[in-house]
Amino acid sequence: QVQLVESGGGLVQAGGSLGLSCAASGDIVSTMNWYRQAPGKQRELVATISRGGNTNYADSVKGRFTISRDNAKNMVFLQMSSLKVEDTAVYYCNAVYRGGIIWGQGTQVTVSS
Repeated sequence: QVQLVESGGGLVQAGGSLGLSCAASGDIVSTMNWYRQAPGKQRELVATISRGGNTNYADSVKGRFTISRDNAKNMVFLQMSSLKVEDTAVYYCNAVYRGGIIWGQGTQVTVSS
């Protein structure tokens, strides 16, 4: 069974940087994504990366966030810089594999003013 384990969330001041990691185990995954959900808001797609390395970003994070992956380790990363208070949310890793789609447990990112 495929599992995703996220790490790297925390508290950071506005303007700072933070990195998230997500490790997949149990099967090879193809497209990997980062989503986030702020209190009272719907979950939104932040960034996506194909197995070949093609990336897409939400307009709100373009130029500030960078998604990358290590296929050998079945991992995806999200480097966040110039963080804003509105980036505060629970961040979820998501991956597509042969059996379907799987979600990580989420990691809290809090940006203070």
